[in-house]
Amino acid sequence: MEQVLLLNTSFEPLKVIDWKRAIRLLTLDKVEVLEEYDREIHSVTFAIKLPAVLRLLRHVRYRKKHIKFSRANIYARDNFRCQYCTQGFESQDLTFDHVVPKRFGGKTKWTNIVTCCYKCNRIKGGRTLKEARLKLRKKPVKPDWVPFLMITIRIKSVPESWQDYLYWNVELNDS
Repeated sequence: MEQVLLLNTSFEPLKVIDWKRAIRLLTLDKVEVLEEYDREIHSVTFAIKLPAVLRLLRHVRYRKKHIKFSRANIYARDNFRCQYCTQGFESQDLTFDHVVPKRFGGKTKWTNIVTCCYKCNRIKGGRTLKEARLKLRKKPVKPDWVPFLMITIRIKSVPESWQDYLYWNVELNDS
């Protein structure tokens, strides 16, 4: 079934939810429907058009939380770009690399891990940047944003009904 874009009261994209959760939020009067799909959902007593975009009726505030160190968050921090060749990739075509290799005491932490394509990773191997003759395009840092607020949609076809609600912090990939 379809997925639904959930917006805060400020129209800021929060997350993508499944249609069942969207219906639950709707029946609990926690959201308003901004866009709908053509498809209908039927129950014994009623039929409802499947929502495509929902807006919360109460604003959700997020406290700054500990940012989880994960592969997905590293890719998001580096904007799904190899930090050596700067080419953009889909997540399945990426890996990560220790800037200072583990054999030289490099730690697995925000300031030593970068997004890397497989080709550049093979070139660098377990060598230093100087030994591999590679240049790091951007110094790795611990991000100061909360990852789940950054929605990066990297699917081949984003529903047309979502397009008006996605803006600069959401990367669309039309390939």
